[in-house]
Amino acid sequence: MGSSGLSLPGDLFPILLLHMSMWGSDAFAVIGPAEPIVAMLGGDAVLPCRLAPPQSAERLELRWFRGRFSDAVVAYERGAEQEDQQLAEFRGRVELVRDAIAHGRVAVRIRALQVSDSGFYTCFFKRGSDFEEALLELKVIGLGSGPHVVMVGPEDEGIKLKCTGRRWFPQPEIQWKDARGEKMPSLSEDESQDDDGLFQIEASVIVRDSSKREVSCSMKNPFFGQERVETILIPEPFFPRTSPWKAAFAVTFLILGIFVAAVVFLVWKEKQEKKKIKGAMEEKEKESKDKESFRKELERRKLLYDQDWEKARLYADWRRKHFEAAAVTLDQDTAHAKLVLSDSGKRVSLAEKVSLDEDAPARQGPEESEIFSVLGQTCFTAGRHYWEAEVHVGSQGGPGAGWALGVCSETVKREGWFVETPEKNFWVVGYREGEMRALTSHPESLSLRRTPNRIGVFLDWEAGDVSFYNMADGSHFYSFTGITFCGTLRPYFSLRGPGTSVAICSATENAQDCLDSSPKTPVTPLRSCDMGVPQEATSLLPP
Repeated sequence: MGSSGLSLPGDLFPILLLHMSMWGSDAFAVIGPAEPIVAMLGGDAVLPCRLAPPQSAERLELRWFRGRFSDAVVAYERGAEQEDQQLAEFRGRVELVRDAIAHGRVAVRIRALQVSDSGFYTCFFKRGSDFEEALLELKVIGLGSGPHVVMVGPEDEGIKLKCTGRRWFPQPEIQWKDARGEKMPSLSEDESQDDDGLFQIEASVIVRDSSKREVSCSMKNPFFGQERVETILIPEPFFPRTSPWKAAFAVTFLILGIFVAAVVFLVWKEKQEKKKIKGAMEEKEKESKDKESFRKELERRKLLYDQDWEKARLYADWRRKHFEAAAVTLDQDTAHAKLVLSDSGKRVSLAEKVSLDEDAPARQGPEESEIFSVLGQTCFTAGRHYWEAEVHVGSQGGPGAGWALGVCSETVKREGWFVETPEKNFWVVGYREGEMRALTSHPESLSLRRTPNRIGVFLDWEAGDVSFYNMADGSHFYSFTGITFCGTLRPYFSLRGPGTSVAICSATENAQDCLDSSPKTPVTPLRSCDMGVPQEATSLLPP
């Protein structure tokens, strides 16, 4: 290059070296669509991904999943689809499109799209220990029925019109216009969502100007911009007369005019009543069919979840029916001296004058201050159980304030400073310094959309599973799995920082009603056994 008098810019040479190194290796990248994929409710959607540079993907492990790696929409490994790894809600609706897999282009087709299919997906390609992934977004839209415009009747010196629409997704934009295309402000707009998340819309307007006899109502989908319009013609006799009758003409034809107007009104009213009755019957019949269809679909989904409920850990409501609600009460005999328990044993808080590092040994670091803990009276040696607790961190608690809750062995060491990890027979999650964590040997940070303040703990003894849910929306956010329990387990709670408190809630109460009313539960005798059994921990983060 120097001999020919040419030179490369300083920033270009490292880029060329990087590309040459990729061309000479097995490195690859996964590329997905840059824009969201938009599809109609009830239709099909294709989620494509490709390898760069182009190469065969037949011997790669492929996976499309939502939220976490194990929640597979499609899993492809060793040249075949792995249906046993597929989420129950996608079974029978998903296929892997492999026509161009030899060139590194693969896609997933989802049929009979539902509102719940909207969201982010990850496509994952793996060769040996190397893997890459890409993020895709699917938006499902629905153009429902309507708009349907009816004349309600006279109101506030004008004619009131009502426009309705059903089963739209997302919520449509609604607009009134006159014959010249000028916009008319709505008197009111009401919307609601059915069990499938589809919107029902109702808007009204009052027309006072008799020159605006032709009025239209439009509903538009904000994603596609597709619009549906219906126009209604208001009969002139419904508006006040602005032109006076001439005296002679009034005397001659007054009675005739009144008679004609009355006949026209009665005929129009009769037609409107028949039209309303017919429309109501048709709408009622359609709603009845829709409800029956929804009921059958819901039963089908419930059957699928009941058959495979252990894999469907997304929502707490689906798991509750398989677990027994435990009436947890705090045990005063196991409480740290600095903890204050309510008379009912349903609420615990930390004394206001306790320092975060009081009595901490000199060897301890900032993460190793004394832990103030208490156990629940309820003991578990078998079965499936769940309970809920509401947590609070006061503003006076300082940067180190926090809490932890879950289950532990009845025989764990809890004096002074100790470690809340599975190796020490604690299976807990906690909050500290503004961050949610799973307390494992290497604490895992949980990147949640919002910090939960009402938490559900689900214990499955036989399956060796302890799962945690945000009970405000029923979403799962962490699980300890693959545990072999021995001996007796008890609910566990610990606090750090003044103003921090935990209240035990009945599983049937609302989030704002954590009352101290649950009775004490008899203690089950302890069975001695080695508790040092390794286990797996899994987390589900929101997309």
